[in-house]
Amino acid sequence: MTTNEYLDQHRGRFESELVEFLSIPSISTDASASADVARCADWLADHLRGVGMPHVEVIPTEGHPIVYAERCDAGQGAPTVLFYGHYDVQPVDPIDLWTDPPFSPVIRDAKVYARGATDDKGQVFLHIKAIEALLAVEGRLPVNVKLLIEGEEEIGSPNLAPFVRQNADKLACDAVLVSDTSMFAPGQPSIVYSLRGLAYMEINVQGPNRDLHSGSYGGAVQNPLNALATIISKLKDEYGRVQVEGFYDDVQPLTDLERTELAALGHSDERLKADVNVSTLFGEDGYSSIERLGARPTLDVNGFLGGFTGEGAKTVLPARAMAKVSMRLVPHQRHDDIANKFISYVKSIAPPGVTVDVQDLHGADPVLVNRNSAAMHAAVQALEETFGTKCRFTREGGSIPVVLLFDQVLHVPTVLMGFGLNNENAHSPDEHFDLSNFHIGMKAVSRYYHLLAQTGV
Repeated sequence: MTTNEYLDQHRGRFESELVEFLSIPSISTDASASADVARCADWLADHLRGVGMPHVEVIPTEGHPIVYAERCDAGQGAPTVLFYGHYDVQPVDPIDLWTDPPFSPVIRDAKVYARGATDDKGQVFLHIKAIEALLAVEGRLPVNVKLLIEGEEEIGSPNLAPFVRQNADKLACDAVLVSDTSMFAPGQPSIVYSLRGLAYMEINVQGPNRDLHSGSYGGAVQNPLNALATIISKLKDEYGRVQVEGFYDDVQPLTDLERTELAALGHSDERLKADVNVSTLFGEDGYSSIERLGARPTLDVNGFLGGFTGEGAKTVLPARAMAKVSMRLVPHQRHDDIANKFISYVKSIAPPGVTVDVQDLHGADPVLVNRNSAAMHAAVQALEETFGTKCRFTREGGSIPVVLLFDQVLHVPTVLMGFGLNNENAHSPDEHFDLSNFHIGMKAVSRYYHLLAQTGV
């Protein structure tokens, strides 16, 4: 029996096990769910032992535990691959927009619906099943494999960086493999070579010492909500260009080759509009939509809070207002630099009569991956052989801070080989994962290990 035949033979069992994994509500942001997060780590560790990983640990941190496993008996000279993923998931709000309960996974139309299905439990699990198949059929792995699966990715991985720095020898490898990204389109394998960074800010505007009657005080006292709206209106111009002074100073321009490659992906503005149900797209003038989505920096208001929002009317002038603002960054912008520039700019445009405080909540620097490493070439070949079509290079609009951490600490190439799709509602209601990609992903991963063993790194 071949590895692929084993994978085909056990499709039903793999899906049932994935459903069990997805049923655990491992929401890392919810303090009341900490016991479930720990239970998920234990479940994962038990499963890793069951597929044949001889060394498995559940490592406590100041927050949620890290699951670590390794099998390093591939033989002298065999490369070592470190796989990274996460078992924690996003909150489920708004719960009323889910077709089915988010932790009662449902399979319909060859997709599994549940929180964490594509981000990142489904993608983590396909790697574990690829390892199971290789061990079951061949009795060994063609390369040494280490797995680092954390429980805090969705809250910025606060305890991962110290763990990686303190355990650099334990995590030593020749290449890092990550599956927490998306393919460009169904049937179109792709590898992400650039990730945007992030600067996530909170603006707090304080006005009077209490909420005021709008009839008694309106017109004489600055309204914090009005003041905040004024600030927000000055963050970008009508052409989608960010107005923060110095925001674009360090942006690395796209090369002509990169723009040609992105155009060749066949992105459709009409399909994007239909997918999100809008009549018109909007973004930075002078760039195509596919370029704006991954290769240009952004600034967006993520939340706006203040005053009375209940049913009916209440004529109140609120004492304070707040907004959450995120900026996606591209090479070679730096999170700390952009955060400082944002703080200075917001304070410079604050209207009189209010006090403005700006906080840098968290962030990450952007990443540019080496496209010419041996590990990358093996990944491209594995995807092309498995999918039967050319593999494309793409840029990802989101952030995976750990990729930069691995580069700084382990000094090895990273391969971002994702099997999700951008329209699978990660972080949204009705998150799902296409089971065809779940199954073909196992075959691609097992082929990748063999190719890496043959070519080295």
